[in-house]
Amino acid sequence: MEEQVNSLDDVSSIPGDQPESPAGKPACVLIVDDDERNRKLLGTVLRAEGYATVEAAGGREALALAQSAPPDIVLLDVMMPEMDGYEVARRLKADPATASVPIVMVTALDDRESRLRGLEAGAEEFVTKPADRTELRVRVRNLLRLKEYSDFLANHNRILDAQVQKRTQELRDSYREVIFTMTTAAEFKDEETGAHVQRISYYTSLLARTLGMGSEFTDLMFYASPMHDIGKIGIPDRILLKQGSLTADEWTIMQTHSALGAKILARGHSPYVKLGAEIALSHHERWDGSGYPSGLKGEAIPLSGRIMNICDQYDALRSQRPYKAPFTHARTIEIITRGDGRTLPDHFDPEVLAAFIRCTDDFADIFNSHAD
Repeated sequence: MEEQVNSLDDVSSIPGDQPESPAGKPACVLIVDDDERNRKLLGTVLRAEGYATVEAAGGREALALAQSAPPDIVLLDVMMPEMDGYEVARRLKADPATASVPIVMVTALDDRESRLRGLEAGAEEFVTKPADRTELRVRVRNLLRLKEYSDFLANHNRILDAQVQKRTQELRDSYREVIFTMTTAAEFKDEETGAHVQRISYYTSLLARTLGMGSEFTDLMFYASPMHDIGKIGIPDRILLKQGSLTADEWTIMQTHSALGAKILARGHSPYVKLGAEIALSHHERWDGSGYPSGLKGEAIPLSGRIMNICDQYDALRSQRPYKAPFTHARTIEIITRGDGRTLPDHFDPEVLAAFIRCTDDFADIFNSHAD
C-alpha cells in the first residue's frame, strides 16, 4: 500500500467531450488499489468527469474483473500485497482481451528505475501520488482518445469487408481523412504544423519516385508518411514542448514515441496504416546503426523508414523550433550531405541520399509551396 491520494475539497467536472466506450456508454475505468480511501477518492473524481468506475482491492481481483468485462482504462497502484502493479500490468498486456487497454500507474514511486519497470511491464502513463486532479483528468482523457483511435483501426477492416464492392473509393477517401485527423491530433501536442504533414507527404512520394519505386508504393508513402509521429500524442507536454535541452531521462521517454506510434497503428488492416506503423517504428533508425529504437543498420531498416528519415531531417532543419532557428535550403543541404557533427551523411542510405541530392530543388519548391 502506498500513501493516500490527495483529498479533494471540491470535485467538479469541467465541461468537455469525454470519450465513450464503443457501445456509446461512458468509458469504464478500473481502479486498482489496496487502500479503500484511495479507491473511493479516485472514483469520486472520475465519476464527476462522467466516467463509470469499477474498483478492485488487489491484483487478482483486478485481473478477474478485467477478464469478465474489459475496462476502457486501468488506474493501477504499484505497491500491493500478493501481486504488485508491475505483475498485474504484465498479465493484462499478455491477455489479447486486455492488451490494448491503457494502464496508468498511480504511485508514490517517482525514481527512474520504478518508471522504467512500469514501462517494461506495459504501462502507458504515470501519475505521482498525491495525485493532482487536473493532471489525472487530462491523462485519462488523452489515453482514452488514443484507445478510440486504436479500436477504430481494429474494427475498420470489418467495415471494408461488408461494403467493399459498393463503397471502396468512398471508404478509401474516408480512411485518408481519418489518417489526416489522427495526425492533426498529434500535431496539437507538438510544435509542428499541418503544413509539415503536407510537406512530408510530397517529400516522401517524390523521393520514392526518384528511387524508381512504382505508383502503388509511392501512393502508400504519400498517405502513410504523415503518421510517422502519431506516437507523440502519448508524450507528456512538459517534454514535447520543452524550450531547452532534454535531460537523459526525458530523452529516453521522448524516444518511446516511435514504438508507441507503431503500437497505436499495429491493429490496423489497411495497407496505409500497416506502412504507417512501419514508418513510425523505423524513421529514427540510421544507416550506420546509431539510431533508435532498435539500432537497426543498413538494409535491416525498411526502405520506407530510410526514405522518411532523410525527408524528416530536411524538414526539421528548415523549420522553426522552440530550441532552434530555421536553416536556409543551402545550409540544410550542406548539413545533410557533409555533416555538422550531429547530422552525418553516414546516417542515410547512400542510394536514398543520392536520390535526394538529385531532387533537392524539388524539395525546396515543396517547402516554399507549403510554408507554415
